[in-house]
Amino acid sequence: MTDSLLARLRAVVGAAHLVTDAPEMAPYLTDWRGRFTGRALAVVLPADTHQVAAIVDACAAARVPIVPQGGRTGLVLGSVPDASGTAIVLSLRRLDRIRAIDPANRTMTVEAGCILYDIQQAALQAGMLFPLSLASEGSCTIGGNLSSNAGGTAVLRYGNTRELCLGLEVVTAQGQVWDGLRGLRKDNTGYALRELFIGAEGTLGVITAAVLKLYPQPKAALTALVALDSPRSALTLLGLLQERCGAALTGYELMSDFCLRLVASHFPDLPRPFAAHYPQYALVELSSSESGDHAADLLESAVGDAIDGGVAQDAVVAASVSQSIGLWKMREHIPLAQAAAGKNIKHDISLPVSRIPDFIECTDAALQAAFPACQVVCFGHLGDGNLHYNVAPPPGVGHGSFLAHQEAVKRIVHDSVAAFSGSISAEHGIGALKRDELARYKPAVELDMMRAIKAALDPLGIMNPGKIL
Repeated sequence: MTDSLLARLRAVVGAAHLVTDAPEMAPYLTDWRGRFTGRALAVVLPADTHQVAAIVDACAAARVPIVPQGGRTGLVLGSVPDASGTAIVLSLRRLDRIRAIDPANRTMTVEAGCILYDIQQAALQAGMLFPLSLASEGSCTIGGNLSSNAGGTAVLRYGNTRELCLGLEVVTAQGQVWDGLRGLRKDNTGYALRELFIGAEGTLGVITAAVLKLYPQPKAALTALVALDSPRSALTLLGLLQERCGAALTGYELMSDFCLRLVASHFPDLPRPFAAHYPQYALVELSSSESGDHAADLLESAVGDAIDGGVAQDAVVAASVSQSIGLWKMREHIPLAQAAAGKNIKHDISLPVSRIPDFIECTDAALQAAFPACQVVCFGHLGDGNLHYNVAPPPGVGHGSFLAHQEAVKRIVHDSVAAFSGSISAEHGIGALKRDELARYKPAVELDMMRAIKAALDPLGIMNPGKIL
């Protein structure tokens, strides 16, 4: 059966694009963080949607599981096969064409293997903006972004990837092609099938193309770093900026002093905007369709009033593009500084924005009671309620020995997330890594509905098995 399937797949994609040699397959089998390496029958690299459909049809006939894969930047083991070696990896990297740009409709039709950065640049060349922005945008693909409903730094203004997509092309688990590439903002003709596949992590079908929303390029973009005394002050400042700046407020990132000290210790060449240290910092991004002077006045006035009112302690407003890039690099280098410092226990969570200060206070205290002097690396997209709440060992404690407490730390954090009506996954997805956690915290009726959808669309259970459910 295996030989006949491989022969059929070889006939579809050509011998050069069916990989069965172990060393050549290796990069496709290990997750981005290098924590897990699976096994596979083969890696298949189709060139177009019709080839994807033929591959899925062949695998369905042979009852062979399929693991769809994009840029391999996922963080929850969602795009790597398990250790059984029974699945094929379906890499979509060759589906990398931008099929059409429609400036009048403000849409772009792209294939799933397009790199996010390339989509951003194509929009820019057309005088438009595709606002999805992630640290991995130079290597992640739009198919993976859609399959995980990626977030990023501009969700506050533009929404998650789900909000940036109008239509999809999908190969179903039966090998049929659903052409839903409609650039419509209103289409009230029954079930929103598009919504089922976005965020499904390849467990219901294979996204092969999408119609994306485009926006006008802003005339001005301004960045400020604001020093604060607490997360509660950060929440107050957010409300003030939303009231004064409205939709111009594009990004609002929270970073603790510990985060920036960590960055400074491992990346000493990055900016240090303040001579003093403050407990918390907010990185504020404003983009406006009006003149730069108007946007600058708006931001400086709002931040100045926050300082005068005692909400903020100090602030630096970037005076140039290079200064703005420098401020953002401080935020973007936090994960890199964490990696340089050693392994830690990571949590990608979301909460009602109003409850974030109480969550941080409560969870910090619970962790200190259980693991005295442990170090919390808390940062993230406060504007949309998404925190990266990571826990590092106390000074002098080995990372390996502290990781032995991973389950206990995770239980404290996730129980607290549930108590504050939050989610254990904000933007990274569930994959295989958080599958058991999902079963622990999702209400039974939600899980039952999800299983019913899975059974209806993928009755053979061949689409990315073992992920989410």
